[in-house]
Amino acid sequence: MGKKRIMFVCIHNSARSQMCEAFVKHYASDRFEAHSSGIEAGKLNPLVVQAMEEIGISMEGHYAKPAQEYIERNETFDYVVTVCDESNAERCPMFPGKSERMHWGFPDPSAITGSDEEKMEGIRLIRDAIHTRIVDWLGSY
Repeated sequence: MGKKRIMFVCIHNSARSQMCEAFVKHYASDRFEAHSSGIEAGKLNPLVVQAMEEIGISMEGHYAKPAQEYIERNETFDYVVTVCDESNAERCPMFPGKSERMHWGFPDPSAITGSDEEKMEGIRLIRDAIHTRIVDWLGSY
């Protein structure tokens, strides 16, 4: 049997969904084909890239992608996980085929204010929460 396909979706595909994709690729690329996209495409957050590199996970090759691209290509996924807040998760587009939809809400790194170091402190907390959720979820498969 082939790898399970998983799509992580957030607003701009600039932080949360990208981290989820990177963690799944890092820990379970033998079992899962991970993707991420946004309700609308934004730009990859350089502080998120830095936070992931701090723990040894490269995001080289990652870029923000709109969910609509996958839908137009009629791509199907076994799992679709929204990682934005509840109200925005409702805006998440429907992907073709039958997929198990899950919602894992995480704070938005782009909403963190202050100096770059203060932003990094907040991003690290979000990164670590995402890491825990991914590792726990992967442990059940």
